[in-house]
Amino acid sequence: MKVITTHTNTDFDGLAAMVAAQKLHPDAALVLPGKMAQNVEEFVALHVDILEIRKPSEIRFSDIDFLIVVDTMQPGRLGRLAEILKNPRLRVHVYDHHPRVEGDLKGELEIVEPVGATTTLLVEEIKRRGVPITPYEATVLALGIYADTGCLIFSSTTDRDAEAIAFLLAQGANLGVVANFLGRPLTNEQKKLLRDLLISAERHYVNGARILVARTRVDEFVGGLALLSHKLAELEQLDAVFCVVAMEDRTHLVGRSTLPEVNVRDILAHFGGGGHHAAASATIKNTDVEAIAAELLQVVREMVVPPLLAGDIMTSPVKSVSPEITVSEANRIMLRYGHRGMPVVSDGSLVGVISRRDVEKALRHNLGHAPVKAYMSKNVMTVSRDTPVTEVQAVMIENNIGRLPVVDNGYLVGIVSRTDILKTLHPQFKPRFSTLYVKTRVPSYYRDAAELIRRNLKPEQVDLLTVAGEVGSATGCAVYLTGEMVRDVFLGSPGGNPELVVEGNGPAFAEALTRKVGGRLHSDDRSEYTIAHNGRKITIVALRTGFSEHGSELPNDKTSALRHELYRRDFTVNALAVGLNPDRFGEVIDYFGGRDDLHHGVVRALHSHSFEEDPVRLLQAVQLEQRFGFNIERETLKLIREAVRDRLLSQAPPDRIWAEFRRLLKEPRVPATLARLAQLNLWPSLFPDILYWEVQPMISGIPKALDSLGSWKVPQPAEPWLCYFIAILHWKNLVVVDELCRSYRLRKSQTDKILYTIAGWRSAVSRLSAPKPPAVRTAALSLVNLPREGYPIVLLMLEKKAWKERFREALVTLYEHKPVITGKDIRNLGYREQTGMKRIREAVWRAKLRGEATTREEEMRLAREAMNWEGER
Repeated sequence: MKVITTHTNTDFDGLAAMVAAQKLHPDAALVLPGKMAQNVEEFVALHVDILEIRKPSEIRFSDIDFLIVVDTMQPGRLGRLAEILKNPRLRVHVYDHHPRVEGDLKGELEIVEPVGATTTLLVEEIKRRGVPITPYEATVLALGIYADTGCLIFSSTTDRDAEAIAFLLAQGANLGVVANFLGRPLTNEQKKLLRDLLISAERHYVNGARILVARTRVDEFVGGLALLSHKLAELEQLDAVFCVVAMEDRTHLVGRSTLPEVNVRDILAHFGGGGHHAAASATIKNTDVEAIAAELLQVVREMVVPPLLAGDIMTSPVKSVSPEITVSEANRIMLRYGHRGMPVVSDGSLVGVISRRDVEKALRHNLGHAPVKAYMSKNVMTVSRDTPVTEVQAVMIENNIGRLPVVDNGYLVGIVSRTDILKTLHPQFKPRFSTLYVKTRVPSYYRDAAELIRRNLKPEQVDLLTVAGEVGSATGCAVYLTGEMVRDVFLGSPGGNPELVVEGNGPAFAEALTRKVGGRLHSDDRSEYTIAHNGRKITIVALRTGFSEHGSELPNDKTSALRHELYRRDFTVNALAVGLNPDRFGEVIDYFGGRDDLHHGVVRALHSHSFEEDPVRLLQAVQLEQRFGFNIERETLKLIREAVRDRLLSQAPPDRIWAEFRRLLKEPRVPATLARLAQLNLWPSLFPDILYWEVQPMISGIPKALDSLGSWKVPQPAEPWLCYFIAILHWKNLVVVDELCRSYRLRKSQTDKILYTIAGWRSAVSRLSAPKPPAVRTAALSLVNLPREGYPIVLLMLEKKAWKERFREALVTLYEHKPVITGKDIRNLGYREQTGMKRIREAVWRAKLRGEATTREEEMRLAREAMNWEGER
């Protein structure tokens, strides 16, 4: 006989789980082990003919050979049915959502998972097997899930519970019936018991948690203590509630908690109970309520985890202002750090708080020159380091305060903001957009760029910029030099290609400048133009309006379109502009503090959505930092870590990632740059199947290897940056490497170099490091197919000095026997296929190393023979 049962004092989850289990085992009988909760009893009384539930007295225990237990694993909660467990041949299946404890049932099938209701686990199985259910059955199952999850609002609720409810609603579950039985009015006995609990309730403060313990005694059993405990928790709004009630010959304990630090399951386990961290119960054969309540409180004091304190989440050190600085200066600082207010500190002591609202009020009345102390609030609410976060949250809500200073003996030691609180409640919380820049003060450096332009740029570049300004004035346009060239000029670098931003008739300016300097004008749209001029590219941006999706609009900004254009840039140091018109040539435009950041060597994003707007900026930040020896500013570094966590770089087009990564590989400090990528955890987004530490020794050795090769007087790699890329991939197989090269859209010639190196470096190393040294020409033969970009890998793999010397001799010999004929000679023979031409020339090279050709004519003969072989391939 097959039986499905649950725990005594059956609740709706237990009943619904039994009904669901019967859908999976239609031949099983439903047997309730004992009493039911009152609302469950009312439901069963109404639906007794449909449910066909039996009592233990109606079955013979000896006939039971298969027991399915739902919503419990504790033998003690099965009532008389626990006797069945003595049968050694009994098969047991268990479905439960409570955590396992010592002494729990063991079954041949155990589905025990932390969801809000056991019924959810069975609904998932019904759905997986495609078992049909009626609207009535769907209603019963929904009743079980809603009851045990508090209508999906208890902290134990999971997304799986919600998905199960959605499935049941699709099957026709009747929410009217659910609401009717979950919202049953209290009986007179329950009302009296709730009143007694309220009267007896004692409040305790344990490790920062607000705990209520209520205790009483009733002569007869009153069902629904769990419901009454929940109502008591709703009424009192404390962190945890415990009810201790003696009924008949036993005492019932029920616990409810809203704090993870108060784990009621672990606390009531001391009394043999069980449940969840947020809801649990226990029953003990002892009616000394006072003694049990005292013991319970002692266990609570021992087991409640000390709460998170203000000192744990506060920001420290605190950005603050002094009472003497001007309101305008305070406004500048707030803009830079995106704060809505700042503490005012004098000699380390907190004397007030200045808010953005206070600042704006002063600025509206043209009182930006006034001191902060004239507008700050002096009645400041504060907390200490030891204030629990829950209390900090309550103070913020009650007083509508956005930030609370943390003080120690009157000295400001930190600050807690709403964002800090929200991050404790929602670990993945992201604050809304904020700007990270600040309008620069008028510095003593970089005021006028005219002299820097003349000093640091080549004469032809200076002439070009001068002409651009003159053409701008002639066409009625304001012209600015922007971008990397401005940054590099300020840093004493010769600069790259100029980027010009034009306010006015951009198309007319672009056409006029092209006529003046020559070259070819190209445009993809009406806002950006390119002039190809003497091997250089001049970019012209005609100012446009509007903002990109994430580059949110500038606060209170009524300035020119130039500011909007510069705000689209990546970092403050790249958001500078220099006027080029004759009447303002060299005038520096700096809306976002770029000069300050250049002076102090800081890489700062313009706003908090910068990397969402363009994930490739993650690589650009590292490039700037490493190229100039800058430091990534703290808030920007935090944004980078968040972008890495959200895997933003993987969302960028592979060809854009590769273009930027190739630029990194062309930087002077490649090993340090790649190490920084690994440190910031950006490496896995670039090479998910390659561990950085496995290839790091090879990467670090490339610069020295290139220097050694340079001293050997042999041809050097045409693309040195490619040596690093090969070092990264050198252990991978050819198929994987080929796929990666395709995804990054490398040129075929670059892909060939990589593939030839990975295919050939092992054999080259093997020959050069053989115990019996090969003849020099034999060693050289093994290097014919190896691209020059692969030489550093071979050199680094050769450990002994003698082996490195063999490599040097082989390379020298290789190039001493380099063919005289070129690809042009082979084309003149009528051969055009590029890859085949490479093979033909290599065949001639090998022949020369073997001594089969010494003259140009002999090389041409060998080339013709190789052409015939190629034709037969």
